[in-house]
Amino acid sequence: MKNDFVHLQAAHCENGVTTNLLRKAGADKLTEPLSFGIGSGLFFIYIPFLKVNKGPAIAFRTMPGHIFKRTAKSLGISIHRETFRSKEKAEQRLDECIEAGLAVGCQVGVYYLTYFPKEYRFHFNAHNLIIYGREGDEYLVSDPVMESVTTLTKFDLTRVRFAKGAMSPKGQLYYPKENKIVTDEQIREGIKSGIRRNVRDMLHIPGPIAGVSGIVYTANRIRKWRDKLGLKDAGLYLAQLVRMQEEIGTGGGGFRYIYGAFLQEAYAYLPQDELLDISKKFTKSGDLWRNAAVHAAGIYKGRLTTQQDFDLMADQMMAIAALEKDAFQDLKKIKWRS
Repeated sequence: MKNDFVHLQAAHCENGVTTNLLRKAGADKLTEPLSFGIGSGLFFIYIPFLKVNKGPAIAFRTMPGHIFKRTAKSLGISIHRETFRSKEKAEQRLDECIEAGLAVGCQVGVYYLTYFPKEYRFHFNAHNLIIYGREGDEYLVSDPVMESVTTLTKFDLTRVRFAKGAMSPKGQLYYPKENKIVTDEQIREGIKSGIRRNVRDMLHIPGPIAGVSGIVYTANRIRKWRDKLGLKDAGLYLAQLVRMQEEIGTGGGGFRYIYGAFLQEAYAYLPQDELLDISKKFTKSGDLWRNAAVHAAGIYKGRLTTQQDFDLMADQMMAIAALEKDAFQDLKKIKWRS
């Protein structure tokens, strides 16, 4: 069975799934930047005690699932989400959704996605895609980071839906429960609430490891990695940072560009000049993250090996932290006129 579905490519998987599913549910003016901003997707966290691919857990976005949940709630669209212990029940439930004419979001592991190039397959379990139909043993897949639709066999889909390890998806599926008209006023209010929540997450979460404070904390750790870990392991840790920044969806730099685009699109609904000025700061932050990634790559590839190189990496991240703190403080000061 093949349901009526329009595939739209996106820069990041959950943004794309959110946009595609909610547009199908009636939010036809929704774009990827609006989904990301209304869902307060911008974030940073460094978790030294949690290891992923033998490196510390680092994230440049909010927790998986939050963008979809927050955006849908802001636009007044009810959603359904469930996980499973049984592979058989997960398969049965997905088939029921398809038979009912639903397009369904699924959280999956990347490592066994057969349509991904081999160099992009590693153990990361928070990728998102849409299943919109089935033809025999083949499920029809709309993966937002791919240019066109593709397929997965029943075996391969079940394998990625039940990938093992950190953030195991446990067969998770989710979808909007209703179709409804989303008004410009709902989008306006969603933009404002999304910005307020992102200000909170980046400036006011207690503790040193999250938000702007987390960027500073990570920079200070990087200064010590060469002596504490040795060049090899320090390089692997920086490789982890670059992988999470540049290879998982849009990562650090890309997310900052998307947030800048969100503020520009927000201006059409809330025409306040501050939004355009602040958007430029996030574009600059994206550039700085990309420069830091190039420098980190030089260290883990063995071209840069001195303590001064590690200090320069840390200095770049401190500059990013200062810029993002300034940008979010400016957002906090906005007096909304409508």
